[in-house]
Amino acid sequence: MNFASPVTLKGAHATLEPLSLAHEAEAIAAVKDGELWKLWYTSVPPPDEMRKGIERRLDLQEKGSMLPFAVRDASGRFIGMTTYMHIDAANRRVEIGSTWTAQSAQRGPINTECKLLLLTHAFEQLNCIAVEFRTHFFNQQSRRAIERLGAKLDGILRNHQLAANGTLRDTCVYSIVASEWPTVKAHLRWQLDKPR
Repeated sequence: MNFASPVTLKGAHATLEPLSLAHEAEAIAAVKDGELWKLWYTSVPPPDEMRKGIERRLDLQEKGSMLPFAVRDASGRFIGMTTYMHIDAANRRVEIGSTWTAQSAQRGPINTECKLLLLTHAFEQLNCIAVEFRTHFFNQQSRRAIERLGAKLDGILRNHQLAANGTLRDTCVYSIVASEWPTVKAHLRWQLDKPR
């Protein structure tokens, strides 16, 4: 199976649809919700570079190393992006990343459901043996969210990347392996189904 083939994943709270240049205006509006590009420890395109950011993702998809999604909430509003990235089809591994969500859509069921949809597709359709997550050491919100999914910390890549502001990024690497998937899936379903 081609890991970079466009697919739509639908849940009760979120829909992940294939990203395209047609999403540019909606993406600009969503990224302004919280001025996400100003977070120094993330790499979210500012409004004036959104087209270039979408083109970069689509170029990586064409090369087979990324599958980018536009994320919509239950009302159909565009609220962010996410991807399968660093696709390693030969070893049946993907990373879920390059994710950003409009501030008004954070801290609800959407991120949990997006991860459930992506993980279900990765383990049950693509037959992945592992799914990876990476984030900046200082991105505590992202680290807590990844850990709440049930991912385990594999390690920290020190001085892994040079950030746009010139600082060095220590990257926390997490993963969920296939043998853990049934338990992680049950946990994510429980999180989504429990009363809020």
